[in-house]
Amino acid sequence: MRVGLFVPCYIDQMYPDVAVATLELLEGAGLKVEFPAAQTCCGQPMANTGCNDAARPLAARFLDLFDPFDYIVCPSGSCTSMVRNHFSDLVGNDPRLASIQSRTFELCEFLHDVHPIDFSGNRFPFRVGLHQSCHGLRELRLGGDSEQMIERPDKVRSLLAQVQGLSFVELQRVDECCGFGGTFAVNERAVSVAMGEDRVQDHLEAGAEVMVASDMSCLMHLWGLISRQGSPLAVMHVAQVLAGRSPSVSVKNSIKPKAGNVL
Repeated sequence: MRVGLFVPCYIDQMYPDVAVATLELLEGAGLKVEFPAAQTCCGQPMANTGCNDAARPLAARFLDLFDPFDYIVCPSGSCTSMVRNHFSDLVGNDPRLASIQSRTFELCEFLHDVHPIDFSGNRFPFRVGLHQSCHGLRELRLGGDSEQMIERPDKVRSLLAQVQGLSFVELQRVDECCGFGGTFAVNERAVSVAMGEDRVQDHLEAGAEVMVASDMSCLMHLWGLISRQGSPLAVMHVAQVLAGRSPSVSVKNSIKPKAGNVL
């Protein structure tokens, strides 16, 4: 099985350990993984702001680079959804599109549905608050959402549940948006911040030590708020937990960021 590793640009630039953890998980499962170094942004930021002409060449480049692989795996629900649900608006009737869409998977989806891995030998002795990203739930159907009220297996939670010592805290609003939404956080800053603060507070009140999510974009937004508040809450991508990482920030004591720190 030949797997192409599709790494979102913000992970590549700011959170490379998430990509490394994803690679470790896939290679640890015996898969042949390749990272096409010529890959670029998938075009989601442009498309989300209505600049489809700017996004089209990026979508076409994605098809060129990833068509040779049996599977394409990405540690991001939003970027995976861009390929699966929105590339048709950009590349039209390209004969490769349907096949590539059927072979593109979000990491947890891939590990749950396509190539299951046993994580029961792992240990993560922390209380986890699971943040469910909107794209993962509402476009990829990685779990059930309150709008449809249809029972679906929670693929992210089921993988984490295998890890020894990990305990979930129960949130009041389990699938509420964090407020990031890409350019929404720029255009509607006050609303975005208020939504994010609500999510952070829900995790804190539930007693979470680590907030875990399958989308680093959500965690980027939430960690910005957490660091400014000096809250005793760490954030980790699910790939980092499953790959055996420990929280990089103390979850026992509040750590106040240095002046000028953003993330």
